[in-house]
Amino acid sequence: MAALARAGQSGAMPASVVLVVAPRSTTPALETAAELGVPSVVLDWKAEGYPAALLSALREAEADIVCLAGYMTLLPDVVLAAFPGRVLNIHPALLPKFGGKGMYGHHVHEAVLAAGEPESGASVHLVTPVYDEGEVVVQLRCPVEAGDTPETLAARVLTLEHKAYPMAVAEVWSRARGS
Repeated sequence: MAALARAGQSGAMPASVVLVVAPRSTTPALETAAELGVPSVVLDWKAEGYPAALLSALREAEADIVCLAGYMTLLPDVVLAAFPGRVLNIHPALLPKFGGKGMYGHHVHEAVLAAGEPESGASVHLVTPVYDEGEVVVQLRCPVEAGDTPETLAARVLTLEHKAYPMAVAEVWSRARGS
């Protein structure tokens, strides 16, 4: 989220972050959003009426693209329908490998290492009603190095994530405007 907000503020990306949505008031992204001057709202995805509240918050903020980061559940269908082809998520591996329910954070990096993959990377994809199965918009790669641990691989992939996500937003922004 911070990388996207900074990319928008610097002009490195043709869009700005207009709202950060967090599930709890203790979510660290809220402090970062405040530091960056980005409006935020707390919406518990387990609460009754969450889909309508989320859609309302996005519309009120005049969001054009929805970017997920650390969102650990499927996005409500009503939101996907309201933003067709304009909902993105970031994944710390080269999709379609190592995607799906339960494949997040260290689990992904452990699986990449256990499989003996020669490379990993970051994938930004369109969100669908199925975990990690949407079209990959941008994918950046890095080698898996001898002696890598889940932590060292995660650090290298995170650097790629910060580059890939603004690139994907720019691509979807361009598509949405017919450029």
